[in-house]
Amino acid sequence: MTRLAPPYRIPPESVVEADHWQMAMEDSHVPMPTELQHWDYLTNIALHRNIRVDVDRTRQRAGLGPDSVLMLSSVWTSSGSNLRGPGRRVRIAGEGVQTIEIAFELTGAELGGTLLLETALVVASPGSSPRPAAPRRSGSVLWNDHHSLRLQGDAPQFPIAVIDFDKTSFPSDAAWHLQISDNLESATMGSLLLLVNERNAPAVAAVQNAERPRDTDKLVLSMIKADVSRVMVEHALRNSDFHEDADFPEDSVGETLMTLVGQLFPGVSITDLRLSHENQPNLFASDVQNAVKLFEVS
Repeated sequence: MTRLAPPYRIPPESVVEADHWQMAMEDSHVPMPTELQHWDYLTNIALHRNIRVDVDRTRQRAGLGPDSVLMLSSVWTSSGSNLRGPGRRVRIAGEGVQTIEIAFELTGAELGGTLLLETALVVASPGSSPRPAAPRRSGSVLWNDHHSLRLQGDAPQFPIAVIDFDKTSFPSDAAWHLQISDNLESATMGSLLLLVNERNAPAVAAVQNAERPRDTDKLVLSMIKADVSRVMVEHALRNSDFHEDADFPEDSVGETLMTLVGQLFPGVSITDLRLSHENQPNLFASDVQNAVKLFEVS
C-alpha cells in the first residue's frame, strides 16, 4: 500500500478495509495470484473484491462536511499493451460503514505483460462546509492500494484475429499467418498478430476453444504453436540485432523472442542456433518441432 503525503488532511488507513482481489475460475472464485500460468489473449479476466469504508470517520478525519460525497475507483493498466482503463467507480454518500463490491471483467485481447490494479478512495464532492486544510478538489485521493498480476503461459502471448483471407493478400486457403514487426524494441502487444483464416473451420474452432479445447482442437493448437514458434525463432535469427548481449525493454518483441528461444533451446547459444539455421534450415525446422513437442498433448 502507498501512504500519501498530500497538501491536505487525509484519514488514517484504518478507515478502509479491503479484501484481497478474487478471480473467477470456472464456477468458483480464488484469490488472485501474483502470476497467472497458461494465460493467453483469448482468456478474459474477471475480478472482484469487497471494500468496507467507514464514511463517518473518513469525513471527520479528512475535515469534510457531512454532505460530502466520496468515490471508490479502480483503474487497470497493462504493461504489455500500454493500455489503461477504468474498472469500476462507485459514489459513496450516506453514513456509517458501507461495503462496496468492485467487480469487472477485462478483455484478454487488451492485456499482456503485467496487469496493474489500483484502487483509490477519492473525494467526489467536498460538500458545503469543509474545515481548514480539508481536500477541496474533486479527485483528491484519501486512500489507495496497488496489486499486480503477471500474465504468462505456454500459448502465444499476443492477439489473435479471425479474418477472411480471400479479402487479403494472403493465400485464400492458408490456415493462419503470423504478422511480426522487425523492430525488436516495440511492444509485443502491438507488434505481433496471429491471423486465422475464417474459411478454415478446424483452425477457427481451435483458437475459439483454446481455454477448453477438445481433442481435435489440441492437435490443431499444437500445429499452430509449432509453426508460430518456428516463424518467431527464424525471424529472430535473421535479425542482426538479436544476440546474447542484447538488452531489450520489458514486454518488447525482442524480450518475447529471447524468452521463446531460451525456452526452446536452453543452453544453446544464439550464435550456434544462427549457424544451424543458415547451414541446415530443414533440420532446424525439425529441431523446432522437437523442442515444442509437436502433437504431445495432454
